[in-house]
Amino acid sequence: MSEYSKKIAAFIADLGLEEIATQVQEALDSGEDPHSILKAMSKGMITVGELYEKGEYYLAELVLAGEVMKEGLTVLQPHLKTDNRGKKGTVVLCTVKGDTHDIGKNLVGNMLSSCGFNVIDLGVDVNEQQIVKAIQDHNAKALALSVLLTPMVDSIADVVAALSAAGIREKVKIAIGGACTTPELAKRMGVDAIGRDPVEAVKIFESFF
Repeated sequence: MSEYSKKIAAFIADLGLEEIATQVQEALDSGEDPHSILKAMSKGMITVGELYEKGEYYLAELVLAGEVMKEGLTVLQPHLKTDNRGKKGTVVLCTVKGDTHDIGKNLVGNMLSSCGFNVIDLGVDVNEQQIVKAIQDHNAKALALSVLLTPMVDSIADVVAALSAAGIREKVKIAIGGACTTPELAKRMGVDAIGRDPVEAVKIFESFF
């Protein structure tokens, strides 16, 4: 990781709202690869999540970290956009029923959109019937489910069952992500992939299309 990337990751983790846009612009001006900058920003957000889990950060810090990320992405996104924006395919995105966390979901949505996907963001606490309808309405071939709270993981199974009942499970690739998700959980729930971070999420959805 370059010095610019290290600084950017640190500014995200340290909630440097006033500095992040300048740091991202300086990195771009120096010739830093935009995707490397994006990866550094993602690493910073992962650190934020770890600090939250340790009890060193609280909800206010999580919200502020989302704002810092948004400021950085405002500068970075024009350099990530492709001429085929939305042409890679349609992804329905949401946080599952019973879970209202959205920082990770929003980050994944921003990154997928920037990399050329058409993202249908349904928000948080979304039930399985809403998801099925969105997939049918938009003819989506992929679904991204975010879940942070362990008690809510069964909502993933509810979505898979609803897609099967609607006769479209085989037509839709599903990836899950969030602090409580594991490869074992993905296998048990019958989904196609698990993403550890937003950068990995982009690679997963590119492999789906």
